[in-house]
Amino acid sequence: MATDAQLLVKKRISSIDILRGAIMLIMALDHVRDFFHHVGPNSDPTDMATTTPILFFTRWITHFCAPTFVFLSGVSAHLAGIKRTKSELSAFLIKRGLWLVFVEVVILTFAFSLNPFYNVFILQVLWAIGLSMILLGLVVRAPLTVIAVLGGLIFFCHDILDYVTFPKSGVAANLDNLFLVARGSVIPLGGNRFAFDLYAIIPWTGVMFLGYVFGKLYTPAFTQQKRKKILLYTGIGALALFLVLRIINKYGDPNPWAIQRDGVYTVLSFFNVSKYPPSLLYSFMTIGTSLVILSLIENVQNKFTNILIIYGNVPFFYYVLHFYLIRSLDVILFFASGYHTDQILSKDSPFLFKPADMGFNLGGVYLVWLLVIVILYFPCRWFSKYKKTHHQWWLSYL
Repeated sequence: MATDAQLLVKKRISSIDILRGAIMLIMALDHVRDFFHHVGPNSDPTDMATTTPILFFTRWITHFCAPTFVFLSGVSAHLAGIKRTKSELSAFLIKRGLWLVFVEVVILTFAFSLNPFYNVFILQVLWAIGLSMILLGLVVRAPLTVIAVLGGLIFFCHDILDYVTFPKSGVAANLDNLFLVARGSVIPLGGNRFAFDLYAIIPWTGVMFLGYVFGKLYTPAFTQQKRKKILLYTGIGALALFLVLRIINKYGDPNPWAIQRDGVYTVLSFFNVSKYPPSLLYSFMTIGTSLVILSLIENVQNKFTNILIIYGNVPFFYYVLHFYLIRSLDVILFFASGYHTDQILSKDSPFLFKPADMGFNLGGVYLVWLLVIVILYFPCRWFSKYKKTHHQWWLSYL
């Protein structure tokens, strides 16, 4: 029979998996929109001049995914250290980080582009998590307060870089983009190859470091009541700071809000904060909300949360699989729409099987999204059960 302590740990993990499962499902919406919306990745759904409220919301709601994903990766790193020495945890984080970088560069780049010649490498969230995990592995032997200070300095201060002028080209510019200020940066690799970098490493490392620090709340050192109180008040504090700094409109985001053509679009402008790289206000808005949710869902259990836990138990498996499913459906749509093999490669896109005008309106995008998450439920449920009944070493890397 499970002890009270074991049951409490299970509840704690369940609350993390519930939130992680929810963001994994929402994340798929953004990726389905990229490949199935008739304007796809070639348009900016947060451009006040061209967007609509529903299109803006479709993009904005997915803003919560990456920071929560990275933050919870930090929490999970702390929990992984409970049964390991600091040396063992350091080695595990470095090896897992290298594995995630490999998956991003090789396995997921192919899923994005479907180009076997790898003319373009797509550097996204697993790239950022992997390198942040490596950096965490290098400092994890330090006291928790040191990691908290490092994470806090990065988190609160990296927006100072908005006022710095960086080189426009050359090696220095590429390094700045990789580590500090990537905003959809194209990095030439020689010949006809290039990397497309959306995730600057250092700002996301700050988020992971803070996630690792907050992982301490999920140890026996904190009672459930104290943990929920800290999560709730910290989350509310972050959201309050978001509102105050956003109203002041001076520091915390390179994209100031402005009065628009009507009240609705002015509100959209207010909440239109910058993800690439994650601004302070973006992080306050997203992580603050996640902390409040973690506090509120710890004791929640119903049919819906049980479904979310299925996805949240296997985030890496889901993440890789959902891209291959989306792209497989995309290829089916390509041929079903009457396109021919000589149109597989488009001069307007580095992605194969993605003509600029192919796709649906937003209603169709939402239907494809629902289809994707329903299909993925079954392999995720199988793999979740498999992980619970098998304990091979390699499962810790999936």
